[in-house]
Amino acid sequence: MSMPGINVSNILKEHEELGLRLLAGEKGLTNRINMSEINRPGLSLTGFYESFAHDRIQIFGKGEWAFITSRSPEDLKQIAADFFSFHLNCIIFTHGNMPPPIFLENCERLGIPLMISDVSTHKFITLISGILDRSLAPRTMRHGVLIEVFGIGILLSGKSGVGKSETALELIERGHRLVADDMVEIRRLSESYLIGTCSDLLRHHMEIRGLGILNIKDIFGIGSVRDHKLIELIIHLEEWTEDKDFDRTGLENPTEELLGVQIPLIRVPVRPGRNIPIIVETAAMNQRLRKLGKNAAQEFNQKLGQYLQQGKVERNPPQDQ
Repeated sequence: MSMPGINVSNILKEHEELGLRLLAGEKGLTNRINMSEINRPGLSLTGFYESFAHDRIQIFGKGEWAFITSRSPEDLKQIAADFFSFHLNCIIFTHGNMPPPIFLENCERLGIPLMISDVSTHKFITLISGILDRSLAPRTMRHGVLIEVFGIGILLSGKSGVGKSETALELIERGHRLVADDMVEIRRLSESYLIGTCSDLLRHHMEIRGLGILNIKDIFGIGSVRDHKLIELIIHLEEWTEDKDFDRTGLENPTEELLGVQIPLIRVPVRPGRNIPIIVETAAMNQRLRKLGKNAAQEFNQKLGQYLQQGKVERNPPQDQ
């Protein structure tokens, strides 16, 4: 598991929805953001720096701007001296409000990117918080195929050559959607949610032995792919052997831990004659029912117990002659 950072330049250049314009501190565009939280330095500007979160992006909304622009030149000089005595990675003014010249001078001198946005403070914080949450989320790479089946994000795993891509290809032909093939990038966006996606290089591509690299979007259309999907089920494909035991009742609820999140796990044996794609489809529909609180295995077990209690099932059936 890794906790990557994001450069200020990435925020400036790759997210047009923020409407950012650089005013000063171009030398600091390589500054790295390592925290998803932002800070509004209202109280700190009054001189209280005891809990100043200087290592976060500093957002100057209407309140902060009104305060610093209403100060006398002498007061503003002292405010700037105190504020810029900390190591800052980035400052952003919202509502299109222009920062005072002393802020521009300090940012240019210290290499602190100073940007302005016409977006309102509330909307800007909502947008940038989402960007930081996605960019800084704990992540890992997993070998497998991620596909959306009946709205359920299913991660197909298993040894190389077991038939993951071929199974996914049949599911795509049936109308389901590919997210990632071969290498799946997984991010934890909260304590219980994992999002799977694919690198830009491999996106929409799939490798099929004997055919080579296929562009699924070009072959099956734009409706056959999607960029990311919540992972709700792992199906592990295994070659069938006599000495392996597989769940036959569905009463067990095995899980696999990914980035600290427990994901339901199904182990499916692969052997000639088994229709794996339709098993995956059925598993997806069954998972949807379980999310709604319906568990066929548990319901059957309860009914069986009731029959046994009522004496409707012979406890010692006669042996075959």
